Amino acid sequence: MEDFDLQMVAKRSVSGIFALVSRTFFVQVLTVISNFVLTIYLQPSMFGIFFIVSTINIFLSYFQDIGLAALIVQKKEQPTVEELRTTFTIQQVLVLTIVIVAFLLSPVFVHIFHFSRDGLYVLYAYLFSFILSSLKTIPTVLLERRLDFHKLVIPQLAEGLVYSLSLIIFAVLGFGVNTFTIAILLRSIVGLPIIYYVQPWSIGFAWNKKLIKELISFGSPFQGNSLLALLKDDLLNLYIASVLPLTQVGYIGFGQKWAAMPLRLVMDNVIKVTFPSYSRMQHDKEALRTLVEKSLFLIAFFIFPVVAGFIVFSKPLVELLPRYDKWEPAILALLFFSMNTLFASITVPLTNLLNAIGKVKIVLKYMVLWTLLNWGLTVLFIKLFGFNGVAAASFLVAASVIVVLPQVKKYVQFSFFGPIWKQFIASAGMTLTAFIIGHWITSFITLACAMLFSGMVYIGILFLISKQEMMHIYRFVLITLRKDR
Repeated sequence: MEDFDLQMVAKRSVSGIFALVSRTFFVQVLTVISNFVLTIYLQPSMFGIFFIVSTINIFLSYFQDIGLAALIVQKKEQPTVEELRTTFTIQQVLVLTIVIVAFLLSPVFVHIFHFSRDGLYVLYAYLFSFILSSLKTIPTVLLERRLDFHKLVIPQLAEGLVYSLSLIIFAVLGFGVNTFTIAILLRSIVGLPIIYYVQPWSIGFAWNKKLIKELISFGSPFQGNSLLALLKDDLLNLYIASVLPLTQVGYIGFGQKWAAMPLRLVMDNVIKVTFPSYSRMQHDKEALRTLVEKSLFLIAFFIFPVVAGFIVFSKPLVELLPRYDKWEPAILALLFFSMNTLFASITVPLTNLLNAIGKVKIVLKYMVLWTLLNWGLTVLFIKLFGFNGVAAASFLVAASVIVVLPQVKKYVQFSFFGPIWKQFIASAGMTLTAFIIGHWITSFITLACAMLFSGMVYIGILFLISKQEMMHIYRFVLITLRKDR
């Protein structure tokens, strides 16, 4: 069994988070810029097409390894070459099957979702990238098991850079929906050779029937969670796309994309680091408590003020930005999706913890509840409120995830509200300030000044009520990063 102590895991976790966040900062900025450019140059219906096709891709990706990659990360023992090759073989069989079936069904997708031939090309690009991404799974898993995120970030940097630049360039050049096709293809081609350069492995095929049976048996809870997540979110999105016009689907995609931005930029990186960290330290409850609380503090510190900013500044942004008035109908959906992000940022780490310590069946039971709730509320709310009902239902389901907290505390005794309540108070103060000065926002200059002042209010309030904790975490991070060098 690999010997990981608290100090080493803490050091690798903190340095890993900052490697993923700080070293990808430029790419993250490009991602925001590319999304902004797309919303200027593309019509809502084009966003609707991309939303549908990307949902189909996510839907298919759940079947690419039936949870075996997560199992390898979670395993206490070092995986053998035969286990890696067997997992790789299963994955390639599944991926090729999925790609062939999806290709044959592509005319059906066009008929159901009413997208154009250009939308079909986006689907084909995703299928091609689907094959290449499956080849990256084992090297990625090996890096995650070792918590070697400094190397893992290299292919992510390259892919993000190529993808964002491609979106910006081809959208401005007027390629329309084909912008997505080109960007997806370029991203998938760039990432594969780089990941094999930074993490080579003894690639090969194996078909050990006994081992396959054991792997699938151990991975079945992950499979169940993946299937329920598939039904809960992505299959539901396909239903939404089939009953709403493309333009309204585009409004939903706009709201989801911007509201989820802080999750993609911050929480995904934290989750990527903490899942293997929790797994390595699952025998040490005190270590888990420390890691969970620090993770919640960092996530809330960054995400709470961003969500508050979306809530108070989205309307003036849409009103002042040129070519942005077309997105005014999506403002209410954006607000609901933003509140979804607020709850997801502090509850997803809890289910992530349960998965990491092997309590996957508990998450599976709750996933059944959330799946039924998500479908029931969304179908009902669409009938009552139209496309805005999708966002409202999403918020209510995200808020309900808090019910998993007592289950988590059965295994790890930690403070949930302690690490986040001060950020909430500071964000509330920031929101109130923005509302008070909102009537002075009449131009980009006054809007920028209002954003800057509100951000200063957030930092100021947080420093006043959490000075000691902020300084403690600052010193902890600084010392950790210095030792890592």
